[in-house]
Amino acid sequence: MFDLVNGLPVHPLVVHAVVVLLPLSIIGTIAIAVRPGWRVRYGNLVVATSLVATILVPVASSSGEALQSRVGNPGEHAELGDQLIWFALPVLILGAVLVWMSHRQHRADSAASARGGHRAVTVVAALAVLAGLAAGVQVYRVGDSGARAAWGDQVSAPR
Repeated sequence: MFDLVNGLPVHPLVVHAVVVLLPLSIIGTIAIAVRPGWRVRYGNLVVATSLVATILVPVASSSGEALQSRVGNPGEHAELGDQLIWFALPVLILGAVLVWMSHRQHRADSAASARGGHRAVTVVAALAVLAGLAAGVQVYRVGDSGARAAWGDQVSAPR
């Protein structure tokens, strides 16, 4: 299913979507974590972007396995790519929880519930920043290893 589309491998097509959407969701999650005023306004868009990116990660992995059967084992890239879902999921979950808590806090009437919720929102925001940074590093590692697997023996550095 995730092998070819019109004779072209699906993997590079899906990977480009992940390479754009996952970093956007990471940047968006970090932005709404550090700018509370943006959570209600942009939070749903950030979570939707994270959801699409997270759904596409296993599609990229599956299509990579199909491509691997045609071109050979990409080595470390396949292992790192399989791990990416475990970095994308926390960004999605923490971003969604942060937005949900912020919407709830925004509607809260009593100062006591808002005060108690503020600490929890701060903790979730801090965790979202950490998850985003970790996911960003993993996206880089996966992309770098994929580029080396695809192009490492084709392009050489100038001498």
